[in-house]
Amino acid sequence: MTRAKPEDDEYWNSSKFKAFTFDDDDDEFSRLKESKRAVNSILVGDYDDDDDEDDVERVSWTGEPVGSISWSVKETASRIRSGSEQSFPKIDTTPSLSKQGSGYSLSSLFKARSKPGAFQSFSESFSDTSTRTYAPELRKPRSDGKDFVSDLSPEETVRRMQKGRAFSLEKFRSLQDKLLLLDEAVAVYDGNVITAVLIYLKRSLSKEILFRELMARDVALRHYVHYLKEMGEQKLLVELLKALGRTEDMALIQYKEHLNIKDEGRRRDFLKSCLSLPFSHDDATLVQDHYTLLERQIIIEASDKKADADIFKKFPRKASILNMPIITTLYYSCFYHYGESEGTFSSPSNIRKTFRIAEKQYILTALGARAKLKSWFDVDSLFNTKNWLGYTKKRSPIGFHRVVDILQKNSAPVQVLQEYVNLIDDTELKLSVALKYKCHDIIINTYRDLKDRQQLTVYGEKLERGSVEHRKIQELLNSGQIRWKN
Repeated sequence: MTRAKPEDDEYWNSSKFKAFTFDDDDDEFSRLKESKRAVNSILVGDYDDDDDEDDVERVSWTGEPVGSISWSVKETASRIRSGSEQSFPKIDTTPSLSKQGSGYSLSSLFKARSKPGAFQSFSESFSDTSTRTYAPELRKPRSDGKDFVSDLSPEETVRRMQKGRAFSLEKFRSLQDKLLLLDEAVAVYDGNVITAVLIYLKRSLSKEILFRELMARDVALRHYVHYLKEMGEQKLLVELLKALGRTEDMALIQYKEHLNIKDEGRRRDFLKSCLSLPFSHDDATLVQDHYTLLERQIIIEASDKKADADIFKKFPRKASILNMPIITTLYYSCFYHYGESEGTFSSPSNIRKTFRIAEKQYILTALGARAKLKSWFDVDSLFNTKNWLGYTKKRSPIGFHRVVDILQKNSAPVQVLQEYVNLIDDTELKLSVALKYKCHDIIINTYRDLKDRQQLTVYGEKLERGSVEHRKIQELLNSGQIRWKN
């Protein structure tokens, strides 16, 4: 039957139900009005004891059904705004209705049919007009909330992990679910998500099963290897590489453990144990050299600590030789033990032979050490060679211009510099080096050999008048025996 228009308006205006809107229902004034209306409706309402309890719909004090969308939105907003405080306002009056002293619950106000006298006593408590208390909204029981996080599929879980939202991996208990989760993580190409899933699998699966499944998943395997390296879990990493058949990588990982050993004796013993690991040929040679070098350094260090030779007094040692590179060890040997017989461990020639040091590297290192000591005789001996006729000739595998540079840095005398500048074969390079280090005799003789009168004249103007070099240039310019080009 169709309602008349006035009756229709009256129905909607008086109904405790209202449609859901996006208006601000949390407005303080609106809440006060609706709380008052709800309390008044209880005080004056006509309750029929004979009605069935199930016919009454549960509503909040705002008149909305408990559990509705609008009620949930307002409930959430109320909790955020007020925190742990009560979400209803109180008018500041003298005596107030004590919450602890009341024997009535909110549910009894809606279900009071079994206690007819309840509302009478409740009404009497409101007879004092100086006291008004507004009841709070009904809270939604926590037990009614559904755990959506635990019901997510692997795809949805990975999506939440990417977005930084709450997630739980504990629900994935079977091996199949865990592998599906890992495959979903790999499919999104997100390293952080992949690593997070791998950490969960590491905790919840045995090593054997995890290693077996990672063999078929290269991307996940690379992430897991990187994770173990970053976390320093060397033992587990070695087991993984061994299970994968990557024995050389396993050996290198194990070899790197020597870096964590501080005591030189224990480090030497550890390196000796590494010699049996399955390295490649080149790596095995390097590990062998490392062990031999540390063994030599321990012997030399123990001997030199007690040495009282003059060179140790004149040039005291500034640091220990232990754990130094091979070139540093060779320099040390050339500085403190040059000239020792090849049979001793500290001899430069013994070190050169044992560790297969190239001739150029040996000459550069020895030249620097002996030039530092101003031992020019030893410098000459580095370059002296004899031919098959027995004649001595200087030869350098590094080029004499580099020899001159090293000598000059160590403040070699002019005579020594000029001797080695003269050994430079290329004329232009020789002239360039001589001009750089002001070897006047070589410059003058080179311009003379080139018959370049003009350059010789220009250079003579740069010298001090009356000096030996200046007089020599004047004599050459006045000589009639030279046929100048210009």
